Amino acid sequence: MFMGEYQHTIDEKGRLIIPAKFREALGPSFILTRGLDNCLFVYPKEEWAILEQKLKSLPLMKSDARAFTRFFFSGATECELDKQGRVNIPGNLHEYAKLEKDCVVLGVSNRVEIWSKAVWSRYFEQSEASFNEIAEKLVDFNFDL
Repeated sequence: MFMGEYQHTIDEKGRLIIPAKFREALGPSFILTRGLDNCLFVYPKEEWAILEQKLKSLPLMKSDARAFTRFFFSGATECELDKQGRVNIPGNLHEYAKLEKDCVVLGVSNRVEIWSKAVWSRYFEQSEASFNEIAEKLVDFNFDL
């Protein structure tokens, strides 16, 4: 399980340090792709395989399902960490996530998320205001904190 929030900087070559606590669980290679809300998702291969099966089960005849699957898979790339624990983020993903110098790396259960610090700050501010409302809605799904 991934959890926690870490501040890191991305270098001029597009390399970002992955927190040491996440490295072992990610394994020798992992999948990096576009995430939701303009962040990047990082999956260990085992979790990616589970997600891939779920996405394959979406109805091909539904345009939304095709669009989401294209969005998700077209940005996916297999990555490895270098000896310093850095991942090299491809240009298309770097641009999608609006990554600048300051980044935030989050552990979110079965995945890691990479955010631009500015984008994360805006998202967190907006979400924080409605956190109680979101929690109340989750009760409808038999989810209890």
